[in-house]
Amino acid sequence: MDLDPRAYPVLRWSWKIEHTIKKGNERTKAGDDYAARVYVVFPKTLFWKTRAINYIWANSLAIGASVPSAYTSNSILVAVESGNEKAGNWVDEERNVYEDFRKFFGEEPPFLGAVALMTDTDNTDEEAVAWYGDITLVSQEAPR
Repeated sequence: MDLDPRAYPVLRWSWKIEHTIKKGNERTKAGDDYAARVYVVFPKTLFWKTRAINYIWANSLAIGASVPSAYTSNSILVAVESGNEKAGNWVDEERNVYEDFRKFFGEEPPFLGAVALMTDTDNTDEEAVAWYGDITLVSQEAPR
């Protein structure tokens, strides 16, 4: 996609997980697995300057906390949900990607290039199941 985050800053989605990753650890490469995550990618001309915000269903990171990816500082992990308290239930989420980009990277964001979903367990070798509902980017004023 090629979308101006100033015009469509609000990302809305729903998701549900069976459970978090027991050996998951948001601060290490060995624990960089999540039952559910939604990536928002902000590409740059040079690939290594591409930035991403990963909205994660964290394993243990507190809701609202953020850390750089264990793999690159150009990718930030944001704990939107955490732990197993809401596992098994559909949860609606909403984030302002424009404001988040400015907060985490300290500059105006480029156009959005992609929104991607990921359920992964390649580092911990565990199993995970997640469901994702509709994902939309909307203007600030759009009703839910």
